[in-house]
Amino acid sequence: MNRRHWRAAGLGLLVLMLVAAACGGDGGSDGEGAEGEGSEAATSIDVSLSEFAISPRTIHAPAGEALTFTVTNDGAATHTFAVDTGQEVIATVELQLGDTATLEVPALEADEYRTVCTVSGHEDAGMVGTLMVAGDHEADAGAASADGASGASGAHVQMTVEEMLAGHREGVESFPAETEGAGNAQLEPRVEGNTKTFDLTAEEVRWETKPGVFVDAMGFNGTVPGPEIRVNEGDHVRIVVTNEMTQPTTMHLHGVTLPNGMDGVPFITQDPIPPGGFFTYEFDVVDPPGMYVYHSHFNSTEQVGKGLYGSFIVEPPRGDWGSLYGERVDVESTLFLGDGPTGFVLNGKEFPATQPIAANVGDGVLIHLSNDGALIHPMHLHGYHFQVVAEDGFALDPRQRYMADTLMVAPGQRFDVLVRADYLGVWAYHCHILPHVEGPQGMYGMVTALVVE
Repeated sequence: MNRRHWRAAGLGLLVLMLVAAACGGDGGSDGEGAEGEGSEAATSIDVSLSEFAISPRTIHAPAGEALTFTVTNDGAATHTFAVDTGQEVIATVELQLGDTATLEVPALEADEYRTVCTVSGHEDAGMVGTLMVAGDHEADAGAASADGASGASGAHVQMTVEEMLAGHREGVESFPAETEGAGNAQLEPRVEGNTKTFDLTAEEVRWETKPGVFVDAMGFNGTVPGPEIRVNEGDHVRIVVTNEMTQPTTMHLHGVTLPNGMDGVPFITQDPIPPGGFFTYEFDVVDPPGMYVYHSHFNSTEQVGKGLYGSFIVEPPRGDWGSLYGERVDVESTLFLGDGPTGFVLNGKEFPATQPIAANVGDGVLIHLSNDGALIHPMHLHGYHFQVVAEDGFALDPRQRYMADTLMVAPGQRFDVLVRADYLGVWAYHCHILPHVEGPQGMYGMVTALVVE
């Protein structure tokens, strides 16, 4: 019995079980003006850089005050932070991992300004934001953006208790919120003799991650993640990838054993697929049942970061995962972790638009986990301990399996975990790097729930 989506009913239970309040950090503060005639008040704002985001994405500051940005590179790559004032672009020096720099920006008029990383390619990968300068000096320096994906800025956020409670409640009451598009739909093959043929098209799309929030994304067959491909060991498979984007691409089958010419690495195993072109990947499935992945391997920081990935599942005979793991499996779910230009997403969506995993009491729940982001994500399930039964497509020997409630999933890793749904209720399931999931305005990003009825 496969139940991939929960009917949006009984949401009052969510309010009772998930509403919580959080308070903002206090790292940023209004600086005091220098002594003497003609001195100018200053506002201090903390900024964090990572792959590939500027946090806060939207910064609020008062007009008429000089701005001092304390910028820290919390990522692994080189980054800068710059403010485009309309007259000039004021930028920090290039910052390495752990470096901190101060950027002084003179007083600006009330308006909307752009913030950006000036390192080549990083703006396209998502390192762009907004500086909102308001005439009201009570503007929240460093407040989170309207879409909630603010990250950990440490900047002061002025919210009342009532506002914090209302923000948390609003998100929970709308979960699971409806949005355009859904990833992971199973792709049916064209069966031609003894060959299963799958057609994938790489496209540039506008993707709705949560109600009203659209991002520039890239998807296979128009979705993030792309459709799920399911095959069996011994199948002869053909995957035809057509490129309808404005830049070249390739496809790599991550973790799949292939002939070298099918590996999808540009100018090593194949020429890139040009815009308007196609390439056919053909091979026999020799790997054991488990979760594998397909994703772009051209300009992959941008292309994978924007959503060019999907699951390649080698199923056990008759789709019987219970026979593989020695446990009954009633519910099967695939969960992709993503970050970067699309925000902090699960299957391409941010809370409250993420889809819960639905089960009945006593069900065995199998979750295929994959991280195609650039950051590590420790996935934590409330109320349960789950059993880790497979890693990178290989079933673990029963003596090597282990119980956990938080599982660290590094970029490129896949795990299968089993949950015995013994406890009624709505149980939060989220990344435990807290800036990826919750702020004073409520929950956002990498949050979903296991719903047991």
